[in-house]
Amino acid sequence: MKFIHLSDLHIGKSVSSKSMLDEQRNILFNQIIPAINETAPDGIIIAGDVFDRANPAAEAIALFDDFLVELANLPKKAEIFIISGNHDGAERIAYGSRIMDRSGIHLSPVYDGKVKPYTMRDENGELDVYMLPFIKKATVKYYFPDVEINRENDSVAQAVKAMEADPERRNVLVAHQFVDGASVSGSEEGNVGGLDAVSTDIFDDFDYVALGHIHGPQDLAKGIRYCGSPLKYSFSEVNHEKSISVVEIGAKGQVKVTEIPLKPMNDWYDLRGKFEEIISPAYRAAHPEYEYGYLRITLTDENDVIDGYKSLQAVFHNMMELHYDNSRTQALGIVDGGDAANKTDEELICELFELQNGRKLNDEEIEYIRKFI
Repeated sequence: MKFIHLSDLHIGKSVSSKSMLDEQRNILFNQIIPAINETAPDGIIIAGDVFDRANPAAEAIALFDDFLVELANLPKKAEIFIISGNHDGAERIAYGSRIMDRSGIHLSPVYDGKVKPYTMRDENGELDVYMLPFIKKATVKYYFPDVEINRENDSVAQAVKAMEADPERRNVLVAHQFVDGASVSGSEEGNVGGLDAVSTDIFDDFDYVALGHIHGPQDLAKGIRYCGSPLKYSFSEVNHEKSISVVEIGAKGQVKVTEIPLKPMNDWYDLRGKFEEIISPAYRAAHPEYEYGYLRITLTDENDVIDGYKSLQAVFHNMMELHYDNSRTQALGIVDGGDAANKTDEELICELFELQNGRKLNDEEIEYIRKFI
């Protein structure tokens, strides 16, 4: 059984007021659809965050509608599994699901305490696909009032337990949660103190867990994988290699994952140097990809350049951010360090308090912060 694993399309997203719709249209129709045609999968998974917000714009809905039509009309028919993520409106994703189900497009319903599998068949027998939309502990507690649920891990564990998946069968789970051990890029909606991290042990009964939410492709354990987003959506992802995950499930316990690389129309770049160097014709001629690339530029000039942003944007049309790294910004502590994603919540709060108040938190205050987190 062969699956294409996608997630985090974020259709309709804008970054620094720049719409990503053209990039999304290109990646969906010029790269993902041809890759699917060439791969000829039995199933296509979209593991949440189809849209970038719960009430997407008409243009975003139209683009996804066109994509669904392409998927429904593939030369080789494939079953399509789509769940809602934390950015999606669960009701919007679920709309029309009973009708679309007949066309092979399976949409996760709004969570009601039950998740019924869709059964597929191949030469190795039956395979069950479970679709778990993004859930929070309050939702699960409503349907299981007698179960002690204190953390997000408890809620997902209960939701999975209620599926009653047969460990002797081949099982695939589609989910959109923050799973313990994932390497975040900073562009995802973050977790607080690890409280919403989900243990991989919960998924022991599944041969493959197709995860969404984290934008960098990565394996957390055997058969538990984030495929990542197909496009970069922040400068924390500048070094990501985006791809499509191709998952082949043989007999029970046999899972193979390969990647098909994706290339955007315009990539993301982090530039650093003096204004005159970066704007010079020689520099631009040596880097033609920067003209329409998504740029974050850090100028090292000692003095701020008058109309520097406007001058740079005139030649670098998709410049998104301009920063300075000089004695002034260093003294003010506003140089972009880019390492916040690697610090704990306590460290970030302590740094912010010291920056704002000119002193460190005392022991009593730190203890209060720890209890609050």
